[in-house]
Amino acid sequence: MDTTCEHGSLALVEEDRVVEEVTLHAPDGFGEVLFGEIEALLTRHGVPLGEIDAFASASGPGTFTGVRMGLTAVKGLAEAIGRQAIGVSNLQALAAFGTRPLRATVLDARRGEVYGAVYDAALRPVCDEVVMKFPAWLETLGPWSLPKGDLEFITGEYAIPDGFGPVTNAPRVLAGAIGRIAMQRVRDGLGQNPAEIDANYVRRPDAQPMRQE
Repeated sequence: MDTTCEHGSLALVEEDRVVEEVTLHAPDGFGEVLFGEIEALLTRHGVPLGEIDAFASASGPGTFTGVRMGLTAVKGLAEAIGRQAIGVSNLQALAAFGTRPLRATVLDARRGEVYGAVYDAALRPVCDEVVMKFPAWLETLGPWSLPKGDLEFITGEYAIPDGFGPVTNAPRVLAGAIGRIAMQRVRDGLGQNPAEIDANYVRRPDAQPMRQE
């Protein structure tokens, strides 16, 4: 599931196949709709909750309340039936929509900044996830980001300036990609105890006090 922004999604995944992916729109939050949508999705495909092998959620970056909603739901469901849980970065999920060996994923972080990261074709991180202004982030990427370079930019509704490319505009619906990444982690023995997964804010919450140097 992905509840990191008001346009969220759910998916039921079997091996590498997305059985169904559902778009959710919850401008007032997912608290009143999420579990009903999960139940409806499983009912449509005749899958009892107890037959789910693992639960996965987008871990961020995104809205703080939205990120916590998805992770809390996943932890609760996984703990209730003794299953593993997986948190998947939205930036890694975006990389699944690329085709080049190197994929720079970009999300609008507001305040004139972006969330950015670079992954390879196997969706392994090449550069750490960061939050900063787009031009400053490009400088950290060096020659990869030059026009006609090897880097493919994959964006979730952030407008990449002209002169950089190729650019792929990923869909809003990320739950299917999150599910496929999570299934691969389970196969690799990287599933987690529900209590171990945590949010991936990249930018710390505003309420966190600044440490005095």
